[in-house]
Amino acid sequence: MLPSNTLTWLLLGLGFALPAYASQAGDPSAPLALMLALILVAAKLAGHVANRFGQPAVLGELLAGVVLGNVGLPVLTQLKADPSIDMLARLGVLLLLFEVGLESTVRQMLRVGWAALRVAVLGVIAPFFLGFLAAAWLLPDSSFHTHLFVGATLTATSVGITARVLQDLGKSQTDEARIILGAAVIDDVLGLILLAVVAASIAAAAGGAQTSAFDILAISAKAGAFLFGAIAAGVLLAPRLFRVASRLRGTGTLLATGLALCFGLAWAADAVGLAPIVGAFAAGLILEDAHYAEFHARGERGLGEMVNPVANMLVPVFFVLMGMRTDLRAFLQPGVISLAGVLIVCAVVGKQACALAVRGVDRLSVGVGMIPRGEVGLIFANIGLSLKIGGAPVVSPATYAALVAVVVSTTLVTPPLLKWSLARRRSPPPST
Repeated sequence: MLPSNTLTWLLLGLGFALPAYASQAGDPSAPLALMLALILVAAKLAGHVANRFGQPAVLGELLAGVVLGNVGLPVLTQLKADPSIDMLARLGVLLLLFEVGLESTVRQMLRVGWAALRVAVLGVIAPFFLGFLAAAWLLPDSSFHTHLFVGATLTATSVGITARVLQDLGKSQTDEARIILGAAVIDDVLGLILLAVVAASIAAAAGGAQTSAFDILAISAKAGAFLFGAIAAGVLLAPRLFRVASRLRGTGTLLATGLALCFGLAWAADAVGLAPIVGAFAAGLILEDAHYAEFHARGERGLGEMVNPVANMLVPVFFVLMGMRTDLRAFLQPGVISLAGVLIVCAVVGKQACALAVRGVDRLSVGVGMIPRGEVGLIFANIGLSLKIGGAPVVSPATYAALVAVVVSTTLVTPPLLKWSLARRRSPPPST
């Protein structure tokens, strides 16, 4: 009897097919196409299973990558190290942050008020210091920069996961939801600035330089100046850019203009020493529906709708590849499981501290809604794998595995916890 697990048969078949096919003379893009097909099929099957269990598709894609990266087939080892797949994953990250930016606008960020800002600031500071102290305690042989990076990875909240849960529960218009979503967006901005500071500090250390308090302030100022300067310039120039683009004939002009802005600002961010994802996020934040009114008038869809199919192809490549880079054998190393457990506690407790910044709403629901780390945490962890000091990665494979466990755990616990927290306010008091 044939096993019912379709993915198992697919892996086995491709495990034999790809090495043989890759050895044949032919178009060099063909093996890449086959590897991409494998990733997309695995991602969509796993995303479907995750949705059936009430979890976001991103969790299924990540776990699919963990499975693919640890079954030991030569084809999958080849896939994990393939530079073309890595480049597609990097483009997927840029599109992901561009989409996150498109879901919010500068006006919406300004409207969320001081409550969301206070929640966001506490939601960055508390988990950062808890993560830093936990890493210093459990990774005493690692560098100070590793401790910094672990703390930074715990800061950002996943906007998408919380927004989906609130939408499914019909609570997206409550005061708690507005504060959570507004704070999560600001949280991402602050987290990206923190990432820029930590990454620049690590780059300086790799070159043998010491990073002083003045250097940290200068890096923070540069990161903030770029992000807010790009947003300010974009708010003024984007309407003119799209007005000119609307005069061009042919299809796809709106999509091409939006992606050009995304990739251009990603390059600019890298040019000034920041992560390209900072520029991609800023590009999305700049744009509003009003900017493409002339495209709408002639019957074209919105930019977000056009970007979505491209992102649906490339973003899963990133999540599957991130999962594949998680070596489950790392959990057998002494201290990795305890590190993961402590970091999970820090991730959850750190976000509860931000609830202290609000009044007049359900504080527990606000704190729970800020728990999931999701895609941004993975992006941070992956950057840590690529940064090196003295030839060694800032984030070791064992530490990376622990951080992936944090992302998976916080993503899993948030939907049921948030549902319970919001529902308990409607529950009648117990009879006496």
